[in-house]
Amino acid sequence: MVKFYFDGKEMEGMEGEPIAAALKAAGVMVHRYTKKRHEPRGIFCAIGRCTDCVMIVNGQPNVRTCITPLEEGMTVQTQYGVTAKEEGGSL
Repeated sequence: MVKFYFDGKEMEGMEGEPIAAALKAAGVMVHRYTKKRHEPRGIFCAIGRCTDCVMIVNGQPNVRTCITPLEEGMTVQTQYGVTAKEEGGSL
């Protein structure tokens, strides 16, 4: 088991499992919000073909979390459009 951070909250998951699997096990279903309509998205294809599970991982946006292995200390953030949510801003 390794610790990682999701939107500032410490969580645990199995090292090497997809980030999306660790989030789902923790009850997290929304990975990003669409840019134009701000609709929630989560796991869809789970094989890296679509972009519904993309998140910001260690500061890098658009990471497909369904195929990216979880590592100790990773920082994972919900993605809003193509960036993180702006502090004090609205969707």
